Amino acid sequence: MSITSPTFYIRDIPIHGDVILAPMDGYSDWPFRSVCRALGSAMSYTEFVDVEKILSRSKQPAKKFYFEEAERPVTFQLYGDDPDQILEAALKVQHLKPDIIDINMGCPAKTVARRGAGVGMMRSPLKIAKTFKKLTAALEIPVTGKIRLGWDDCPSYKLIARIVEENGGALIAVHARTKEQRYAGEANWDAIAEVKSLVKIPVIGNGDVRKVSDIARMKQYTKCDAVMIGRGAIANPWIFSRLDRDQVPREAVQEVLRAHLARNIQFYGEADGRRLFRKHAIQYLMMQSLSRETRKQILRERPAEEFVTFINQIYAAAQVGGETIGDTIKTV
Repeated sequence: MSITSPTFYIRDIPIHGDVILAPMDGYSDWPFRSVCRALGSAMSYTEFVDVEKILSRSKQPAKKFYFEEAERPVTFQLYGDDPDQILEAALKVQHLKPDIIDINMGCPAKTVARRGAGVGMMRSPLKIAKTFKKLTAALEIPVTGKIRLGWDDCPSYKLIARIVEENGGALIAVHARTKEQRYAGEANWDAIAEVKSLVKIPVIGNGDVRKVSDIARMKQYTKCDAVMIGRGAIANPWIFSRLDRDQVPREAVQEVLRAHLARNIQFYGEADGRRLFRKHAIQYLMMQSLSRETRKQILRERPAEEFVTFINQIYAAAQVGGETIGDTIKTV
């Protein structure tokens, strides 16, 4: 579906659409991002990158920040615990010409939060204020933030949202769970609605969007400007085309699977591309009744062409009525 007028703006950047792939470590790399963007995700967020790695000689940031023009608008997501380091890193990566820089204030991983980064930043409102004040004064592009609700003993999301806006932030994305909840339990959509009522900048809601109907339901309930989808998109990137997984034709799944595998190999090389794709293959086929043996075969190391042949056998087996997929296939 072609959207001619912008749905909302991030400062002066028009965003055409209201569903966006969430930044996910280990998942929102270029191959998967590009698949989701082509299927309708309104913009691209990279995986988050540690500012210390950006300031070192690590090659990881360049890999994670790779994008193609068709993905624009592109947001580079950074995390760190020192405002001066975050600024230095942001100035460095601005030369790679992203459209937006986002500060991750929501990652609940212990290794990140314990050092005061990710959701750990939400315990230090003054640090967040200093970070956004420095970045918005020095950068030429918009600066945004992604938060959680805070910690169970310190739900600071309303304060942090106001701080982000007051210090020049152009958008706030809210994952409606606390640090301790991680990715479990029910997302608190009321909190997203509270943030939306408090600030004038755009608000993106995140949490418990698993079906197409959840998109409109979240928007209506919270009045958020757009919906961010993470785990719900891993098995069903077609959600960005407003299709639930059971509405996607088998041929479309097969086509995207092959394209995604090809991009993985292009991006990571033959061996790593195949290895890193296995988790996606399991997800793409999750809606089929795969036997345990078939799952083991999917995870087995094999050349790309042989892997695709094996996947084709799975699809052929799916056409056999009343039989469990995997019981009807041969091991390649």
